[in-house]
Amino acid sequence: MAPIKVHGSAYSTATMRVIAALNEKGLDFDLVPVDMRTGEHKKEPFISLNPFGQVPAFEDGDLKLFESRAITNYIAKQYANQGTDLVYTDPKEQAIESLWAEVEAHHFDPAGSKLNWELAVKPRMFGSETDQAVVEENEAKLAKVLDVYEKRLSESKYLGGDRFTLADLHHLPTAEYLLLTSVKKLFDARPRVSAWLADITARPAWAQVIALRNQALGQSN
Repeated sequence: MAPIKVHGSAYSTATMRVIAALNEKGLDFDLVPVDMRTGEHKKEPFISLNPFGQVPAFEDGDLKLFESRAITNYIAKQYANQGTDLVYTDPKEQAIESLWAEVEAHHFDPAGSKLNWELAVKPRMFGSETDQAVVEENEAKLAKVLDVYEKRLSESKYLGGDRFTLADLHHLPTAEYLLLTSVKKLFDARPRVSAWLADITARPAWAQVIALRNQALGQSN
């Protein structure tokens, strides 16, 4: 059987999300590097795997997918009987988990990604000046989201329920980078959010993602 293939970059948040799910399931896979700095993701052969030209793309046998959250959902359900159980099967529990996964995609990640771009990517990779107005606007947005999380985590150990699920996993890449910026203060100011992040970032499967990313960064320097 052909190995699972992830076409992407080990330091791309969306690629890291998929690799985290694969690691939680204990699945072997090949990471096929895509050099985004030279625009490989915008031309063939990659564009035939994702017509939108964004990493990652994913292959499992004859199945080809793109969009990281769709990929993690497939991994969780296709390989339900091995590794970490990342989704609920009860319809009500599944609905709650899905709700918080949607919150990540539509509220947490948009603000978080803009902050990462301004505070980390622009100054470090492009030598560009941070737009402080964008930072202030998105810090305010993220703070509101984290206030909601603080309340939710007073009711439940994890966002999606009483155990770690995709609703938590999906946060990991963006949060990992944010914790290296001044935005860390927003997490530290909320004890339950801070404890939740400490919990999920300490998972062995996530440590493997970080090790792979650091290896890739070392090779690119």
